[in-house]
Amino acid sequence: MDARPAAAVVGGGTMGAGIAQVLLTAGSPVTLVEADDARGEAARTAVATGFDGAAQRGKLPEGTTGDDLLARLTLSTSVEALPGDTALVVEAVPERVDIKQTVLGGAARACPDAVLASNTSSLSIGAIAADLPGERVIGMHFFNPVPAQKLVELVVHAGTSEATTQAAREWVDALGKTAIVVNDAPGFATSRLGLTVGLEAIRMVEEGVASPEDIDTGMQLGYRWPMGPLRLTDVVGLDVRLAIAEHLTRELGPRFTPPQLLRDKVERGELGQKSGRGFYDWN
Repeated sequence: MDARPAAAVVGGGTMGAGIAQVLLTAGSPVTLVEADDARGEAARTAVATGFDGAAQRGKLPEGTTGDDLLARLTLSTSVEALPGDTALVVEAVPERVDIKQTVLGGAARACPDAVLASNTSSLSIGAIAADLPGERVIGMHFFNPVPAQKLVELVVHAGTSEATTQAAREWVDALGKTAIVVNDAPGFATSRLGLTVGLEAIRMVEEGVASPEDIDTGMQLGYRWPMGPLRLTDVVGLDVRLAIAEHLTRELGPRFTPPQLLRDKVERGELGQKSGRGFYDWN
């Protein structure tokens, strides 16, 4: 397998670990930055578990093992200490513009030639790019689970350079995924459309139109969705869906107002797969 340029991922949660896994699989040495050593080790374990699953499914590059790929992973607790030759930095930190700006600002100083990518699913790339070298900033919106999902939504703001967009496309191609390019707008394309269907499905449950199972089966068999909108909401996280809905309500108006049922479930801690219960029982 040919070696790829160095990459970095900041944030080792579900998305960050998945992004690190696919970058390693593509042949890049990866630095994964977390807040402390314990979280870094937890992220390494998540990546290793991902490789175990890939090996069982025969999805690792020929002639390599999960251990071979994991050996290319370096843990760090400092964005400012990233190697200077890092060609791509992807942040997967919490959905707050100020946090993302701080992370990418540190990466910009440490890695003068790197593409600075945000994995945000809904925040303005232009807002994130403010006070940064904006020509290098782009959205790279991966989907969960990252190793299995084939789409990456590239989000360009007014200052993103063509060179940055082309470099991001080349990274997506190297990962064996497909890129779509979307202009910076609230919710981009995929989050906006996916949320619209998800919120309406929740309203239908709230109004007693049908059960979550029947709504999902209808969309799977009637419209060939691989997963129904309510099960997908559980996988994404009800709290994540609520935060995006509130953001889009502020940006685009009341058609994205979250249903009360969604608020109630989040208040009760029914966050979906990660908590064991959402619209389905995951225990």
